[in-house]
Amino acid sequence: MSSVVEIIAVTTRDGGILEVVEKLDALMYELYPPESAHLTPPEELSAGDNRFFGARVDGKLMGCGAIRVVGQDYAEIKRIFVDPSSRGLGLGKALLNRLESESRLLGLFELKLETGIFQPEAIGLFERCGYAQCPAFGDYPKNDPNSYFMRKTLRENA
Repeated sequence: MSSVVEIIAVTTRDGGILEVVEKLDALMYELYPPESAHLTPPEELSAGDNRFFGARVDGKLMGCGAIRVVGQDYAEIKRIFVDPSSRGLGLGKALLNRLESESRLLGLFELKLETGIFQPEAIGLFERCGYAQCPAFGDYPKNDPNSYFMRKTLRENA
């Protein structure tokens, strides 16, 4: 029997999303020192032009992901996470596809992200989806040994 997977727009008022974010936070603080855990507050993820999504499996939120729009050219992928009990269902790729689609709808040229060196599965997913390593960007520390930066061009800058 296959599960019903949905990627839906969410805000922090939606039931279950804060619990998913708390699991992500716990994982980040388990893997990295506080100065290397670059966590955007959940309420910022659906503010302004930003977009925040949840991954539901059979009606239960089991993952999340967001884009934080930075200027007119790019968005940063934030808070992408899949609960370990739901890994292997394609939720990470489905979330990433939705974030890319939303970014294209907003007319953005590229997506960037910061992940950590202790998340090889995440790095592998991003690589399989066309992301390549890049230099640090934005306000991130340029010399954090735990950070791994990536980017993907969505369309050529006209």
